[in-house]
Amino acid sequence: MIKSVATFFRLMRTGWVLIRHDSLVPVEYAPLVPWPVRVVGGISRIFSIGNRKGNAGERFASALEDLGPAYIKFGQILSTRGDMFDPEFAEGLSRLKDKVPPFPMEKAEAMIAQEWGVPWTTHLKSLSEPVAAASVAQVHKGVMHSGETVAVKVLRPNIQRRMTRDMDVIQLVADLAHKVVPSLRRLRPKDFVKEARRAVMLELDLRLEAAAQSELTEVSEETGLFRVPTLYWDLVGKNILVSEWIDGVYFSSPEMLTNPEIDRIGLARKVIQSFLASTFNFGVFHADMHEGNLIVDKDGNLVLLDFGILGRLGEEEIRFEIDTLYGFLQRDYYKIAKVHFDIGYVPPHHSLEEFASALRAVGEPIFGKKAEDVSMAKVLMQLLEITEIFDMEMQPQLILLQKTMMQAEGVARRLDPNFDMWDAARPIVEKAVRRELGPERYINDLLDGLERTGKTLRTLPDATDNIARLAQAWADGDIDLSPQKDPVAPKRSVMKPVAYLGAGAVIALGSAWAAGQF
Repeated sequence: MIKSVATFFRLMRTGWVLIRHDSLVPVEYAPLVPWPVRVVGGISRIFSIGNRKGNAGERFASALEDLGPAYIKFGQILSTRGDMFDPEFAEGLSRLKDKVPPFPMEKAEAMIAQEWGVPWTTHLKSLSEPVAAASVAQVHKGVMHSGETVAVKVLRPNIQRRMTRDMDVIQLVADLAHKVVPSLRRLRPKDFVKEARRAVMLELDLRLEAAAQSELTEVSEETGLFRVPTLYWDLVGKNILVSEWIDGVYFSSPEMLTNPEIDRIGLARKVIQSFLASTFNFGVFHADMHEGNLIVDKDGNLVLLDFGILGRLGEEEIRFEIDTLYGFLQRDYYKIAKVHFDIGYVPPHHSLEEFASALRAVGEPIFGKKAEDVSMAKVLMQLLEITEIFDMEMQPQLILLQKTMMQAEGVARRLDPNFDMWDAARPIVEKAVRRELGPERYINDLLDGLERTGKTLRTLPDATDNIARLAQAWADGDIDLSPQKDPVAPKRSVMKPVAYLGAGAVIALGSAWAAGQF
């Protein structure tokens, strides 16, 4: 009860902070909202007098910084989508990518000493002031006694407590939305927040981030589409992560758009292709691909940083995404509709043909067009309308995939205004389709089946012994499973032991098969 009351007051504080920064209903966008909301916005602006510095995006960024790390992450996602929101608004949020105010050097040194058990000078020759700060951690540049330059990542003090409180407020909003607005229930806001909370809280243990970084290193070597900094495992702890320092230009830097030596068109393709290749071929992907986590090194390679959030997909979801993207590439809307029905995302009482027609209405107007000619906001709204018409529930297990796809496409569009998502995706998707529809998939399925069969056969001797013991016990009269309706009736007929023995064999063999399945 006390926790709920505290969370409610923090929600009130969230609204107050937005009002103070004129970010609840920004004056720039007041004419675009219904008049009752406009009136509320007008009243709220009385309390923001003297605190209206910068445009709406900059004020919103300031409000999110005041509110805490979970809100900053929300702003990072919005900042990548100048095509869906006002570009000036998105640009105002851009500082949230890697320019969040750092915490003092003294606290960073104290946290390092506490984690390592010795002062930082034991392992490092030098340690710089913070060179980048984000919502969860900040990075220092260090030099080891052996001469290697490293990046030292340090979690923000008390970040777990602050993040937990932020997520409690967001959870409260989701709970209220679920109860008060029935039309939002199909979007499953409570499940979405639960999934997001799990991903965010995992980000607060840098040992888990190091494991994710190591895993994506293997993916990068297989695909050749991106680089991952080398880890120094002996210096990794819950609050500290040390890895190779890579010089380069951050995607969030103005130089990224002005330096003629940078191949922006090629990098835009690599951003999308690295995401898709990781997802479709390995079932794992970097799930926080905003510009502050991407750099281009001196050799023109795409380098991924910050592996706090790692997305994963199961085999069923991978095949669903491959089939869906390939259907759009082929403009085969019936195929797209069918995979949605097959996996159960669209209730069976709807018409497959009508759903395919609705998808055509989304896909045809944007196919082959330049990015600058497509309103992604309009496309998104149309897709949401379709999901409502066809009673589709949102899928929490896909939330990280959808968020990262939106981020990656936003980054690519910023690099190349003429970026064609479908053209960039085609080679990766077609390769995945050949694997999924070709002999390799069936060979893998056969091998999986043989493995399960092997497990069953290995448990078969035990199952046979169980059957033998069951038969002996039955023959000795130690057990009697037959119903005794008449106390003077014979205890068992000749056929009943045979019938029960057969049932016992089926049960035992079924148990052995199930054991082989798992």
